[in-house]
Order: sequence, then C-alpha cells, then structure tokens
Amino acid sequence: MRLVCGVDEAGRGPVIGPLVVAGVLVTEDRLPVLKSMGVRDSKLLTPRRREELSKVIRRVALKVCYVDLNPVQIDEVVLRGVRLQRLNLLEARAMAEVIDRLTPDVAFVDASDVLADRFGRQIRELLSADSEVVSEHNADENYPVVSAASIMAKVRRDASIARLRERYGDFGCGYPHDPKTRLFLLEWARSHGSYPNFVRKSWKTARVLMSEVG
Repeated sequence: MRLVCGVDEAGRGPVIGPLVVAGVLVTEDRLPVLKSMGVRDSKLLTPRRREELSKVIRRVALKVCYVDLNPVQIDEVVLRGVRLQRLNLLEARAMAEVIDRLTPDVAFVDASDVLADRFGRQIRELLSADSEVVSEHNADENYPVVSAASIMAKVRRDASIARLRERYGDFGCGYPHDPKTRLFLLEWARSHGSYPNFVRKSWKTARVLMSEVG
C-alpha cells in the first residue's frame, strides 16, 4: 500500500505572524475516508469546522508534521532579493523538510509558484527522501490529502495568532488590507520606533507605515 502525503501552507500573505507549512501522511486506501469526512480547502470552512476536522484528520493520518516560518526568517530571505522568488524558495525548502520527515511514496503539494512544475522541481532538488512530487495549482481543492494539510496548517496558524492577540490586543486579521491591522502597526511604530518580531518588517505595508512615522 502506497504512502501518500499532502503538503500545504497557511499565512503566506499576512504582515503579522508565521507562515505554517503542514504535511499529512496517509495510506492510499484512506484517501476516500478523508473525502467522505468533508475535508476540503480550509478557506472554504469556518474556524469551528476546521477545528473539528483537524481532530478527525489526526485520527486518520499516520503522521502530521509542521514547519513554522517566523517573520524574522521570512524577512531574512525576502530582503536578499525579489520577494516572491525568495519566498517561493523558502516555502519549497519548508515543504521539502516536511516531505523528508514523512517519507511518502508520493507527495502532493499546492504550488506557490506561478509555474507549478518549477516549484515541484525546486522541492525535488531539495529532497533527501526518494519521493515522487506532484506540484499543482489548486491542489488543496483537488486532492483531499492536500485539503487535510491545508486545514492543519490553518488551525496551527490560527492558534499562533490567537496567542499573539491575547498578549498584544486585537490587531485584526493580520493582513495588509485590514484597517485594524494597519492601525495597530502604525500605533506600534509611533510608540516603539520599531516593530516586534511577530511583524514581517520586509512587507511593503510595514515599511510604508514606518516611513510615515519618521
């Protein structure tokens, strides 16, 4: 029986918090079980439903693992060059690490690069495990095992964001388009003169708001 894993991320775009890569490993015969449970792309589910499904996924999966990329790590690579290219490579490395930990026969990944095949090649070049890699856009919609990884990544990131809110107050959703997030960043910059380590300082929103402060 082949071992199959799905790999996906949560938190690529926010200016606040980590980017979480998750992998879910199952035997091939368990794939229909995931589908029958209602596992689908995490963006289509409510937070409560994601929490419920995450518990079921843990029971069905042979193993679940994560790589958390904090804002400091993200800033370090983004500031070296073209943001998307650097971020894609960082994600490819994280996904390769997840696949190496799970050692599946085949890994399905949701491609971050506009060129899905190129993203798959990057991951394969970084792998130690002898795993087949299938890299596709919308894999989180098309493969239940990737949907499961999407759910696990989102639940883990949401928990991290909840801990930050408990400590620092309500900063909105953490995405650049949220006025509450922008106000939080602006007020923090005015009060402290620099951002805390849970903010991605390399993001344009953070840089522009800091420049407004002075």
